This record gives sequence, C-alpha cells and structure tokens, in this order.
Amino acid sequence: MFDIPSLEDVPEDLRSRIKEVEDKSGFIPNIFLTLARRPAEWRAFFAYHDALMDKETPALSKGDRELIVVATSAENRCLYCVVAHGAIARIRARNPRIADQVATDWRSAELDDRQRAILEVAIRLAVEPWTVNDEILGSLRAHGLTDDDIWDVGSISAFFAMSNRLAHLTSTMPNDEFYLMGRLPRTPSA
Repeated sequence: MFDIPSLEDVPEDLRSRIKEVEDKSGFIPNIFLTLARRPAEWRAFFAYHDALMDKETPALSKGDRELIVVATSAENRCLYCVVAHGAIARIRARNPRIADQVATDWRSAELDDRQRAILEVAIRLAVEPWTVNDEILGSLRAHGLTDDDIWDVGSISAFFAMSNRLAHLTSTMPNDEFYLMGRLPRTPSA
C-alpha cells in the first residue's frame, strides 16, 4: 500500500542509524524503513522512542519498559510490536517465556506484584484512559514508582499506541529474526 524506501534512498543520518542497528542485530527491523518514508517524523519518532526506552530507574527497568510495550500492543492487536518488542523483552528480562505470557495473559504471567500493577495501569491507559485516576496511580507509588516513573509508564503506553496504529496503517510485519531472539542461549561466534 505505501512505498517503502530502500536504504540507499533515505537521508544519510537515517541510513547511519539504521546501519548501526543492522550491525548490532544482524538485520534491519522492518519498521525502520517503513517509517523512513517521512524522514522528519522518523527522526522525531526514534528520538522519543530512545528517550523512553533507553533508560532505567530503580523501579522501572528496561525489561519492564519492554513488557509495557508487549502488553499494550497485545491489547491493540499489533503483531509487529508484540513480536519485535517481545524479542527485546525476552532478552532484557532474561526470560524466554515472559513475552509470550504477557502477550497472551499478563495476569497469569511470571510477574511480581509491582510489574502487575505497572501493566494494569499501562493497559488502562492504552484502552480505557478515562479509568485512570489518582487511586489507580497510587497503586504504582505503593510499589515504589516515582512520579517520573509513572510518567514513563503513561508515555510508553501513549507512544506505542501511536506506534501500533502506524504499524497497522502500513501493514508492517515483523522480521523473521525476531521470532527466535531471546528464546535460546546465544552461541559464540566461531
């Protein structure tokens, strides 16, 4: 439906970032080229993504952040984000089962009470934001989340709601490589 630019046709700054990701992971995630059709938006999208996802606090780890994406993307039925961020969640949580559990039924997943509270709020924000009130947010404070952590939970939920919709709009499918990532121990290179 939408034209996807080739790597050679994107601006140099985008190409450089995409190549970094390819060098690190061994492939180019499909969403990188799908969104590159609009370079200014690509830059803003990935700057905000990085600001939200590349930090860690005592109460909200990088693994927790990825689980928010998996849970909310499952609620939004976004195959790309569930599979891609599920792979990252498995790696960051060092648990090959966790992403599948969270995507299928986060209430029964191998989560602690703090993580369940985080996902409860994140999902409410993703699908029924009007149900989030001070009492609901208080459940996160009771688990040690700061106001900045709570802001991040809300921002991640909101950002990936947009991301889910862009993946739907563009019919972006997950790369095959994502399906096995984090499921088996890495084998050392020869």
